[in-house]
Amino acid sequence: MDIVLVGGLWLDGSAWDRVVPELAALGHRPVPVTLPGQGDGAVGATLADQVAAVLAAVDAAPEPPLVVGHSAACTLVWLAADARPDRVAKVAFIGGMPSSDGRPYAAYFEIKDGVMPFPGWGPFEGPDSADLDGPTRAAIGAAAVPVPEGVANGVVRLTDERRFDVPVVLVCPEFSPEQAREWIAAGEVPELTPAKHVEFVDIDSGHWPMFSAPAELARLLAEAADGS
Repeated sequence: MDIVLVGGLWLDGSAWDRVVPELAALGHRPVPVTLPGQGDGAVGATLADQVAAVLAAVDAAPEPPLVVGHSAACTLVWLAADARPDRVAKVAFIGGMPSSDGRPYAAYFEIKDGVMPFPGWGPFEGPDSADLDGPTRAAIGAAAVPVPEGVANGVVRLTDERRFDVPVVLVCPEFSPEQAREWIAAGEVPELTPAKHVEFVDIDSGHWPMFSAPAELARLLAEAADGS
């Protein structure tokens, strides 16, 4: 099965470099996506441009793929499921959950000169980054691509309730499956409360398991794909 891999803020397709060979060895075809404005050199990319890039990967798959979103890109792949509910076999969310219709995509940090730069590790101290050593932090920071303002401040638009039929796997790194279940049950994740098929899997990592636990992450994603 094709497994479309979409990194979160500041990441380009190379973020999956250690996951790709592991997935291939498990019999799947990994498709890492470099998003417009996050590694392709495009200037002024918008949220719609990034959605279009994910949809292009979905449409190119010979069969409905597993579509994987990390962090903020959980919303991005949910938008793809909304646009192609019959072409997405399953979605996997890593370390995040999708935003609701009408919400900003990722207006989390200050915009400077039309982009949202990586803010450094200060905001992510604690469980998010405790598993990343100094060299790994330095490498991620050096490769971080400022996110265009048109992406960060883009407004989420969801229109097709058939998205709730698409099976969801929630990979829980810096939070536990139990916490995720509580948040959803409390109505804190409105997009997942009506979802008909939600599976929770745990991974012993921080927020960026593609760097700190690539083999384990690949195993979980392969199992999700095999279960499709």
